Amino acid sequence: MDRFKKVYSQGVISVIEIWIDTETGVNYVFHRDGNAGGLTPLLDEEGKPVVSRHF
Repeated sequence: MDRFKKVYSQGVISVIEIWIDTETGVNYVFHRDGNAGGLTPLLDEEGKPVVSRHF
């Protein structure tokens, strides 16, 4: 679990989180609603993955 760092969280039952891969800097969006959930790369307006340099 050291590779990923949670940098944002909102909600209790319907949850949205942003996680950063500390090796690549790629940001991911995690969404959970009840028993269902999913993870996908966070994309910018050009459709490219958002990469954080500082985390």
